[in-house]
Amino acid sequence: MRYSKYSGRGNFFSLPNEVFLLGLSAGELAVYSFLKRCENRKTHQCWPSIKTIGEAVGMSENTVRKYIRQLEERGLITTQSTEVITKRSGRRNGNLLFTLRPIQEVLDQYYDYQLEELELASERQRVAKLLREWESPA
Repeated sequence: MRYSKYSGRGNFFSLPNEVFLLGLSAGELAVYSFLKRCENRKTHQCWPSIKTIGEAVGMSENTVRKYIRQLEERGLITTQSTEVITKRSGRRNGNLLFTLRPIQEVLDQYYDYQLEELELASERQRVAKLLREWESPA
């Protein structure tokens, strides 16, 4: 059975709405979206090459690496190195194995970080006020 492009059953993937709450750059969003497209829905893993990602999203390999690093720092993905055994029993580096973390865990981590930053800013303001009061007694 062949489905039309617009039948609702064709070739598509789901991107969680919550990803737009994280303040991702366009590049981060493009790389994350491609990884989401490639992911195995049961294991939440995929292993496209850096070159494949770059070709799909129109970026150089170095730029893709930069955005992968940023996605890791934000906690959206984890990466693992893999090995390939060649026909001559040699070992070579394989593609990275990407694991996409559940979006709710990422959001919880993001909100915890924002709360910590807010508490730090509040404490800085409190200390600055105390210093001003101490420096200029009434």
